[in-house]
Amino acid sequence: MSSLLFAVEARDNFWDPGPDGIPTWTWILLVVLIMCMLAFDLYRHRDDHEPTGNEALRESAGWVLCGLLFGGFVFYQFGGEAFGEYISGYLIEKSLSIDNVFVWAILFSSMKIPLKYQHRVLFWGIFGALALRFLFILVGATLIKQFVWVLVIFGAFLIYTGAKIIRHKDDEGEDVKTTGLGLLKRVMPVTNEFDGHNFFTMQNGKRAATPLFAALVVVEFTDIIFAVDSVPAVLAVSNETYIVFAANAFAILGLRAMYFLLADARQRFHYLSHALGGILIFVGIKMTISPWYHLNTYISLAIILTMLVAAIVFSEKKARELGHV
Repeated sequence: MSSLLFAVEARDNFWDPGPDGIPTWTWILLVVLIMCMLAFDLYRHRDDHEPTGNEALRESAGWVLCGLLFGGFVFYQFGGEAFGEYISGYLIEKSLSIDNVFVWAILFSSMKIPLKYQHRVLFWGIFGALALRFLFILVGATLIKQFVWVLVIFGAFLIYTGAKIIRHKDDEGEDVKTTGLGLLKRVMPVTNEFDGHNFFTMQNGKRAATPLFAALVVVEFTDIIFAVDSVPAVLAVSNETYIVFAANAFAILGLRAMYFLLADARQRFHYLSHALGGILIFVGIKMTISPWYHLNTYISLAIILTMLVAAIVFSEKKARELGHV
């Protein structure tokens, strides 16, 4: 029996657990919180303004605070082991998402999307990403619980992906843009003209997609590719659907603010790809050996934090040496 299920069954002041051992009301709370935060974020950016650096910094801090506060709820409701799994998953997803942010910057630049409309594209992109992540997590967790040997396959895939990420490419994202646009153009016409912040417009009497919708399709396409890496990585530290989805959700909810904060800072994070690759290799090894040996959650968390801190410190040092600061 998992530590999370044990913690749930040990309490007697909540609704009965569902099939996965998690009380129904905790799922309801999570979904309501996500919807409220999405609604608040959409309201704040309803005027299509260009976010400033200070605004992005404040919003990023606010999103991180929300993620940590929910971690406090996980600790109270499910115990320390579940809390460690949540924070580890949150850090893995957050760190891997930084690479996604840089790819978005390349895509928006190459597609010439005005800064004031980028938040709208990212908002609906992340809204769709939440649904996709839930499906990926549900399938992945189900496979792991039914077939233990899937852990070895996922682990080997993460090790391979980690090695590939270390060999980071500066033109990453171009292939995704070409593929995504090609798929969209097979379905409907795509115009080169913007129609305010609308995703669709009329062209020659026919409904056509604007560049904003084309960008949205490409953003969703990139998230599918990144989810193939990040979801198994988080499943390496927890196979509880609730914990994995909550960690993913709170990590990616703050990606819009992170994008406006870090999009132009790629040169300052020279060693980030090395750290991300190292994290994937580490969690891949952890997942591969997990059928025979369980590494303590807090040891895993310490290793992940050490890699991230080392990458930031050495990247800042190199940036100063190259004059990028």
